Amino acid sequence: MPYGIGRRRLLIGVAALGAVGGCSTGASDGVGADGRVTVELWHGQADTARRALESLVAGFNRAHPTIRVVAGGGGVVADAMLQKVTAALAAGSYPDIAYVFGSDLASIARSPRVVDLTDAAHRDPALWNGFWKPVRDAVSVNGRVRAWPAVLDSLAVVYNRKLFRQAGLAFPRADWSWAEFTDAARELTDRGRGVFGTGWPGAGDEDTVWRLWPMVWDLGGEVVAPDGKHIGFGDQGVRALETVARLVRDKSVYVDTTAGGEQMYQLFLGGRMAMVGTGPWQLPDIVDAGLDYGVVPLPTYGGRPVTISGPDTWTVFDNGSARSRAAVEFVRWMTRPVQNVHWDASAGSLPLSTPAAKRPEWRRHSDRTTGLDVFTDALRTARVRPVHAAYPQISQALGEAIVSVLLDRSSPADALRRCADKADAALRIPR
Repeated sequence: MPYGIGRRRLLIGVAALGAVGGCSTGASDGVGADGRVTVELWHGQADTARRALESLVAGFNRAHPTIRVVAGGGGVVADAMLQKVTAALAAGSYPDIAYVFGSDLASIARSPRVVDLTDAAHRDPALWNGFWKPVRDAVSVNGRVRAWPAVLDSLAVVYNRKLFRQAGLAFPRADWSWAEFTDAARELTDRGRGVFGTGWPGAGDEDTVWRLWPMVWDLGGEVVAPDGKHIGFGDQGVRALETVARLVRDKSVYVDTTAGGEQMYQLFLGGRMAMVGTGPWQLPDIVDAGLDYGVVPLPTYGGRPVTISGPDTWTVFDNGSARSRAAVEFVRWMTRPVQNVHWDASAGSLPLSTPAAKRPEWRRHSDRTTGLDVFTDALRTARVRPVHAAYPQISQALGEAIVSVLLDRSSPADALRRCADKADAALRIPR
């Protein structure tokens, strides 16, 4: 996620609501009379991911008798964590660790309460250098490591093999084009039976936006131009939106205007959508639905494979040196290959590092899950959104542009022009 990842069903659900106690300000170093340091963790996870995390926390606490991690959750789901943490920082009562979307890191990292983890990365070069490049990029701001990786994903296309057979179409290949994708979506659409070729989230949020970035990058564009004052996807954004507009003209795309894209995914799970761009978090539901499915990389314009990854982070906050050291110890422990594989296999995400991807436990899990290897292999050519303080404004402007095209209210050129006006204005604001 989309931001990953919101995109992910594992982050959507009912969390325990109400105020979270036990969180003190930086005035306390968190060391108890018994010499044990208490670390407060706001994770925002629900369902399977929450249970997996709680199991890992229990294992860490057993192995580290001088540290006690309290996985209180934070009282909100991960989608609302930015607002929760921002308010906590303003009030001076914040956790030691919070699960923060990668696209929100630049904003959060402006706080002096966010611990700089560059030294921690340098002290453990084997762990740090083993992370995939998108992982390292996603937690770095202006050359400094400002968070530790938590969750990794990538975007690919999952397709319904039964619907392809019924339409008499060959299954998509790994080197297919966007023209072939739109042609297939048209051929696979059967309005009379309520079947759509594909879907696209239309709420205008990051779930809407992040699907367009691989198309922009494939065409040679960038999110931010080299001068830092303008968007870098003017022409490329128009061309990518023209692909979206073709799906709209062909009436082959289901536009899901609800947050989280749940209706779109329900159509796919119900056998009424032939192709959907999604991440590995969706595979457990697809397997449970009993669909005969396949996974292929995203289409391209020029044959060069590219996808997007939306790593999310464990962001550490300064509540005193003892608590900070203990918090860093925990997040580093979480991302070591053994723990990382346990977390990934349970939470529907990908291994954060190449050593984790080589673990026999991960290989067995991947072999049992059709298409999971496609998502993992895509990490070799994956890119991440820039960790830039103006990114939320750029995303909002582009989200509005995409929705206007999806709802056939604007041409790609006009939509992108309005996007550029708003995004460029945000980029020119001193930060």
